[in-house]
Amino acid sequence: MASRVESFELDHTKVKAPYVRQAGVQHIGTDGIVHKFDIRFAQPNVTNLNPPEIHTLEHLLAIHIREYTEAYDHIEIIDLSPMGCQTGFYLIVDGPAQVTEIIDILGKTMTRGLQYDYVPAATELECGQAKLHDLDVAKTWMTYWLKQDKKELEQVF
Repeated sequence: MASRVESFELDHTKVKAPYVRQAGVQHIGTDGIVHKFDIRFAQPNVTNLNPPEIHTLEHLLAIHIREYTEAYDHIEIIDLSPMGCQTGFYLIVDGPAQVTEIIDILGKTMTRGLQYDYVPAATELECGQAKLHDLDVAKTWMTYWLKQDKKELEQVF
């Protein structure tokens, strides 16, 4: 029997991006709790982030998201990964994070990201695809996200 893939059970025709939703909780070992969040920027099957801007967003988010998470002593970032469908990211955290907390952390992280006039960690030494970036379009997506009402970002449908 095939394992359940939570994201395949989400009706992508009914979601309203952008949003943040808790996509899963997994218990690890005897006391670990891992939360998976769906960080959606683009409307599924309507628009998407192209590889250069999703790659740049990944760098801009990864460089400071842990810093802004420090305000929440019950959350630790494990991973931030682009979705294969190129509409957003999965964020994996340790600890009982809430959607509102993730929205706050992302808002601060993106506000900081808008201050960059270069892509951090984008040299051939630091990055496996150093030329695949688009800072201007990544900033457009971050600006779009930041213009959203925080309560609306909590609404998936």
